[in-house]
Amino acid sequence: MKFILLHVVKAYISLGMFFYFKKITVYHAERVPKKQPVLILSNHQNGLIDPLIIAITCGRFFYFLTRAKVFKKSLLAKIFNALQMIPVYRLQDGWGSISNNNAIFESCTKLLHEDDAIVIFPEGNHNLKRAVRPLSKGFTRVVLDTLEKYPATDLQLVPVGVNYQDALKFPDSVSIYYGEPIAAQNYYSGEKKQDVVPLKLKIQSEISELTTHIPAEHYDETLDKLVALNADFLNPMAVNYSIKNNLKDCPEKPKEHFLFIKKVFRFLLICSFIMPYVVWKFYARPKITELEFLATFRFALTIVLGPFWLLLISLILFAFFGVWVALIYVVTSLIIALLAIKL
Repeated sequence: MKFILLHVVKAYISLGMFFYFKKITVYHAERVPKKQPVLILSNHQNGLIDPLIIAITCGRFFYFLTRAKVFKKSLLAKIFNALQMIPVYRLQDGWGSISNNNAIFESCTKLLHEDDAIVIFPEGNHNLKRAVRPLSKGFTRVVLDTLEKYPATDLQLVPVGVNYQDALKFPDSVSIYYGEPIAAQNYYSGEKKQDVVPLKLKIQSEISELTTHIPAEHYDETLDKLVALNADFLNPMAVNYSIKNNLKDCPEKPKEHFLFIKKVFRFLLICSFIMPYVVWKFYARPKITELEFLATFRFALTIVLGPFWLLLISLILFAFFGVWVALIYVVTSLIIALLAIKL
């Protein structure tokens, strides 16, 4: 029953992502081992959108660590547990709660020993900056504890780079790069304190190659220049190469075409889904204080209120005008949505 639920949720999220993003490009998803224990380690810019993108592209089901704050309500906790989300406690949750992580890490080591997959965002928080922040040591504890307790575990570490052209924009485009698997055994000597640093450095280096990494020094100045050059942030390797070479040969994102037609269809999209748009524009959007969650709430509202509105209007049309009028409305609305988002 659990796996049926996961398949249904994954299919629905995939459909929602198809209508939400202009383009999703996946590179080397085949690098994620299908039957071995895997720790997927990704950069983290865009709230809940990051794990959702990984969920629909990595080719297997996984558990992922989520800040414990979202588990406070019992109903949500049951839903999150069913979706294989594991609460992890941070200092913001209070010193007393930090000790709860001991049981969480033990659960992670057991899951990996049983050949499951876990997603961790080792930066420890999210930030829209186009840079890989210093990694926390939480993921190293999971790795080293697993190998200490289960020495024969063939644990693979897969670095991931999730890249958005403009995370605040709708519709946006995203590219996700899966790196070469790294055998955790190669970074385990039995001396945990000594193993932490090289493990962190290796993973940070790998993730930094899979997403745009602008050095902290002159960050704002470099970012402004990249934006002015119309940089293609979906191609992080080329952008990183350009940064290292004084912004020479900076890759440009493809030029947009049919601008007027796009505006027309986006206006028609708003008209077709006027209720969800009004709820977003005047109720939900003003309440979002963390920009990193902007896309998360917009996507959630899209996949909940969008289908509800489509169903409601189609039922009204069916009641008054018959099945063909309702069907024409649904098909027309979906075509408008596709053209508004994909053009």
